[in-house]
Amino acid sequence: MCLPCSFPFLRSPPKSYFSCSIKLVDEQASPTRTPAQYRIGAAIFFFISGFGYTTWTSRIPTIQKHLHLDNGQLGTALLALPVGLMLTMPFTKWLLTRYTSRAVMLFGSLFLCVILILIGFVASFWQLLVLLLFFGSARNLMTLSINTQGVTVQALYPKSIMAAFHGIWSLACFAGAGVSVIIVYFNVSPAYQFTVVSIMLAALSLYFIRDTIMQQPDPEQARREELSSPWWSRAYALPDKFLLKFALICFACMACENTMYDWSANYFKVQVNPDKTMYTAALEVFLTAVTIGRFAGDRIVNNIGIKKVLRFSGILIFCGLAITVALPYMVTVAIGYILVGFGVSCVVPMVFSLAGKSKHMSSSSALASISTVGYMGFIIIPPFVGWVAKAASLRLSFGIVTFFGLLIVYLVSKIKEDSREDDAAIASMPE
Repeated sequence: MCLPCSFPFLRSPPKSYFSCSIKLVDEQASPTRTPAQYRIGAAIFFFISGFGYTTWTSRIPTIQKHLHLDNGQLGTALLALPVGLMLTMPFTKWLLTRYTSRAVMLFGSLFLCVILILIGFVASFWQLLVLLLFFGSARNLMTLSINTQGVTVQALYPKSIMAAFHGIWSLACFAGAGVSVIIVYFNVSPAYQFTVVSIMLAALSLYFIRDTIMQQPDPEQARREELSSPWWSRAYALPDKFLLKFALICFACMACENTMYDWSANYFKVQVNPDKTMYTAALEVFLTAVTIGRFAGDRIVNNIGIKKVLRFSGILIFCGLAITVALPYMVTVAIGYILVGFGVSCVVPMVFSLAGKSKHMSSSSALASISTVGYMGFIIIPPFVGWVAKAASLRLSFGIVTFFGLLIVYLVSKIKEDSREDDAAIASMPE
């Protein structure tokens, strides 16, 4: 059975829609490529990004134990990854205005694989700190380029498909964490695991890069954007008035999501105290909910609208974290992780879809502007969780993060009260 038949979300759109859209997006592409092939190609790189990232995050407790790091040191080390991501933002933006997103995506993928191998061989706190800085840089190169590819492929389809791309990313995270559960059970070292995984991901990158869109940048548009931007925002593209509210929603969601990636296993270990296989599997519970939510997200958005989805997402995040903090038992924490997973699943894909529809910026610049604010949640909150855990408790840290769910609900209510431009942009989402 062919891949598009096995996964309905990879099927091609009607030919008439394709024929009027593909020339606008990819005039230099091979005529043998179909929308489904572009979709598969983009999905593969979403998978590579997710699998590589979770291969690292699922072994954080092992590496922490190996390097004898306390929660404060681990929080500082985790800070290096988003710092590297943010420092690379202007460079990635510059690359995407001069090279194809395909080229940037391939470079970022191979760079990520090299750094992942080196992380497996760390022998000191300072080595880990430096490597996570470069790991964050590689993730930034991949994140902006794969989402640029995703937004471009979205233009070939009459219905929303962006959440499904992020569902592939979550499915990859689920698979990566699942592999790590087995690896931990057999006491395989991170060095061996990271090396084998990196070689496989690099091979996938080199093989499937031909099935991605050769999207040529527009230097003139980039020059116009630079001239129209204030001097203080030229290095880091900042969102305009319309995009700012969505960027803040993205910030709150990313803060909760990355806290779960970095600290959910440790929270399960410290507060629930199961054996080592169980606390590794705790991340799987969260990732399962994220994956299901993202594959169902496009249909839900098309049925009830993006505002309701964003509002319910904030409520689920708050309730899930509140249960996790109030009732630190195996079953209740698992339920809390599931609710948080459903809550964070669709927020970022929908925000990125809206950013890609900005009339004042190119899709790559709009995504960069959203990411600039959104990834601050990655920079500030997970390390903050570690520092608070060292000073007080990990349970208190999670209690503070809980309120980001309420912040999302509040920001969505402000969208309801805002200008018609919001409604027009949201209404233009594929139906």
